[in-house]
Order: sequence, then structure tokens, then C-alpha cells
Amino acid sequence: MKDLSAKTAFVTGAASGIGLGIATALAQAGVKVMLCDIEEAALKTALESLRRTNADVDSVKADVSLKSELQAAADATVARYGKVHILVNNAGVGGGGGYGQWSDASWNWTLGVNLMSVIWGFEIFGPLIEKHAEGGQIVSTASIAGLISGGGSITYNVTKYGVVALSEGLRVSLAPRGIGVSVLCPGFIRTHIMDSGRNLPSRFAGKVESPPGDAPTVEIIKMVRDRVAHGIDPLYVGELVREGIENDWPYIFTDTEFEPAIEARFSAIKQGFDRIRTRKPRR
Repeated sequence: MKDLSAKTAFVTGAASGIGLGIATALAQAGVKVMLCDIEEAALKTALESLRRTNADVDSVKADVSLKSELQAAADATVARYGKVHILVNNAGVGGGGGYGQWSDASWNWTLGVNLMSVIWGFEIFGPLIEKHAEGGQIVSTASIAGLISGGGSITYNVTKYGVVALSEGLRVSLAPRGIGVSVLCPGFIRTHIMDSGRNLPSRFAGKVESPPGDAPTVEIIKMVRDRVAHGIDPLYVGELVREGIENDWPYIFTDTEFEPAIEARFSAIKQGFDRIRTRKPRR
């Protein structure tokens, strides 16, 4: 999609952070953007801010962990703009904790927002993009934790691995249908991901707990919180995503910090194959 002007995009988690950065970059490129978020006050602020730049934007409130609300948001987008060319599955929450800190509610919330909403996004918006036969792009926000799972919130990592797998598989399936698929794997970005509990749906109230954990876990959380607070500007990430859409990048990274860790993972996988290749059968 080399020319984004006058195209329409639907962006989840668009009221702040990476979602707002992407919405801003697309609006600057002449894209009509429907911002979707669960956080009503922040969504209103984001909408007003973008409208002051003369961008053609609108907003719809939705809890994307509920398929019915995501469907209603899609219907509102079509009613407002007629077509959708770009879907950005960006909404995400941190949480779930490490081993020994899980609960069914924390799994259901994290899976619902981070993974199921992405699955439903493809299911709901894919046919809308196909329908107009003008081509399109679907970008889903995973994380560098979708490629290397090194402790911390295993629940979060599982969902992000799922987004990577979904994107890789559907890139092959949707290409003949005129839809490009990209997965965004950001590092530490300056967002509110560490305060995801502010948007906890009422149906999970009192069921999602965050135990303090052991000393190493507390230190990891403290480190991550500090890195996020001083992370990369979301507006820069938005520019990268815009470029990724224009050039149909399969993977969109924000920096090279974790490249050695990913190379180490690939090396460990390769060693597994080497062991089988050189293994001598027992006599």
C-alpha cells in the first residue's frame, strides 16, 4: 500500500502509547482513522488532539476482549467511513505474573485482550478489506517477548508468541486475497503498559490479583517499569509502522537491543537439530 492517502484505518488501543503513535502517523499520511479504546477519557483527549491537526478521525469505545464490542466497533467504522483498508490490532495489557502467581481470571483477561482480540480482528475485518478489493494491511502488535520468553510475565509472553504465530501463518493465507500482514515486535516503549490494571473490566474486579512475588520478580518488575518509563517515543514507533504498511514488512522492530538474544534462541534451536543429525543410535 504505497499510497495511504484517503485510505481508512481502524486502530485498537489508540488512546495512548503505541496505538496513538500509529494513529497519529497514519493521520499525518492522509489516512482516515477510527480510534478504538476502552479508556473513554483518554480516547476523547486523543481524538480532540488529532482533530486540531485537521485529521479526519473519529472514535469508538470498546472492550476488545469482548467479541460483540469489537464487532460493534467495526460496524461503527463502516457506518462512518464506508470501507476499512488497514487494521491495527494494537490493544494490549501486561499482567498475569510469573509461575505461581497465576489465576484463571488473569489468564482470561490477558488472553482476551492480547490474543483473542487479534484473532477476532482478523475474523471481523479481513472480509471487510477483501470486500472492496482495493487491498489492505493488517498489523498486529506482539512484542519482542513474542520471540524470546525470558521470565517475567509468562502469561503475557504466551499471548505475544500467539500473535507472532498468527501473523506469520495468516501472512501466507491472506496474501493471495490482497491483504498484507505485519507483526510489530517492539522493545521498551514509553507507554502505560505497566499500569494496565486501570482498565480492568468490572467482570474481573476482585479476581485478578498481583501478588508481590519473590525478590527477583520484584526487581524484574522494577527494572521493566524503569525501562518503559524511559523508553522509545511511541510517535517514532508510529512512523515505523506507517513505513511497514507502505512496504509490507512481515516484521516491524523498533530497535536492535534484543537481536543478540534472538540470535541466541535461534542458535539453541539449531543445536537441537544438530544433536539429532549427529546422534549415534544405541547398540
